[in-house]
Amino acid sequence: MTLAPGLRSEVLIMVEREDTAIRVGSGDVPVLGTPRLLSFAEGATVKAVQHYLAPGQTSVGTKVHLEHIVPSPVGMHVEIAAELTEVDGRRLVFSIMAVDKRGVLVGTGTIERVVVDRERFLSRL
Repeated sequence: MTLAPGLRSEVLIMVEREDTAIRVGSGDVPVLGTPRLLSFAEGATVKAVQHYLAPGQTSVGTKVHLEHIVPSPVGMHVEIAAELTEVDGRRLVFSIMAVDKRGVLVGTGTIERVVVDRERFLSRL
């Protein structure tokens, strides 16, 4: 299979106490912490392309732009969608959108990843 713009993935989460800014150390309020939003968004990008990579390949994150627009309290459901919008050789660019169960835009941004050979990548550590 081939990597091409249009590949998508969605991740539906419910904000747990472990996801709050207080718990992850990014603030002192009990709402979805930006680092957790980013983690969920990156997970969606991985999921979008994982079945389209050749055996032995993986992708690694290289660049992020994320706007966390509104807070999401514990118990709120949030859907994070990733869509592959650009393929430039090994470089992959994803558009990210997070929307809560009320339809409110929680966050938006872009994430860039690069396709690498897993063994070669790990051998450089």
